[in-house]
Amino acid sequence: MEESNRTSVTEFILLGLTDDRELQILLFLLFLTIYVITLLGNTAIIILTRLDPTLQTPMYFFLSNLSFSDLCYSSAITPRMLVDFLSKKKAISFLGCTAQMYFFAVFTCTEVMLLSVMAYDRYIAICNPLLYTTIMNPSLCYKMVASVFLGGVLIAIVHPACMFSLSFCGPNVIDHFYCDIPPLLNLSCSRTFISKTVIFVLVLSFGMSSFVITLSSYASIFSTILKMHSAEGRHKAFSTCASHLAAVSLFYGTVLFMYMRPASGYSISQNKVASVFYTVVIPMLNPLIYSLRNKDVKSALRKLIQGMILGRRHRSIKLNAGISF
Repeated sequence: MEESNRTSVTEFILLGLTDDRELQILLFLLFLTIYVITLLGNTAIIILTRLDPTLQTPMYFFLSNLSFSDLCYSSAITPRMLVDFLSKKKAISFLGCTAQMYFFAVFTCTEVMLLSVMAYDRYIAICNPLLYTTIMNPSLCYKMVASVFLGGVLIAIVHPACMFSLSFCGPNVIDHFYCDIPPLLNLSCSRTFISKTVIFVLVLSFGMSSFVITLSSYASIFSTILKMHSAEGRHKAFSTCASHLAAVSLFYGTVLFMYMRPASGYSISQNKVASVFYTVVIPMLNPLIYSLRNKDVKSALRKLIQGMILGRRHRSIKLNAGISF
């Protein structure tokens, strides 16, 4: 009888970052700029690693896939957030909310695993340089990337499975700017212990295993670098992994800040700011980190721009010659 009196929730209301209308317009312009930079920066990385022969290495192959992952997981959140800044009713359907949560989980898991794969790649390059081309052969690289994306798809299935197993009777207001699993579980009117336990165990085991792989890879890398007698050799070895180390530090630093804080120090506003950082800002920063700190990427970008300029001038000269004729 109690079950029959429940009203099924068909949509959720996202409160967003703020209810101040003027601030919403400013945030819309800010995040639109960030999203455009994210699209341009990551697309440029993908194009450069495909076109430039000097970037046809395992490291840049993994980097292009990281840029693709950044594009996808940013696009799972940011476009919807931009629309909500201009909307009076920030409603999202139950299926739309579940889809957003699933695709964000897919590419977040992919991001974490790709960072671990890239750390392993740097470990082989610095600790076993003579065997690098043999170990990191194209076949292995393709298999690793395929496994990463397949793993992301399979691991993320747990999130919508938990959603569809729960009942939502109201309220339907989410104090967030996207559909995240913790606030959704709190809105459920059914028992969530099993769902929370499954998600906690999965996230903990998956996150810790990826983190341990990354951490152990860098422990070996630093140990090898410190044993080098040449200062120039140490600098060169460190420079090959500096960009990736910066990207790893940003990502894990934000995640640890969000989930390793004591319950007494929990703040919804702080949680939103941290969420903005790793859902919107980090995908923009990754291509900037790799382009600003990497001579190969900067050189490839310079050659691409010069080629585009020379090509445009060549077409202009041909067009002018045709007109003169």
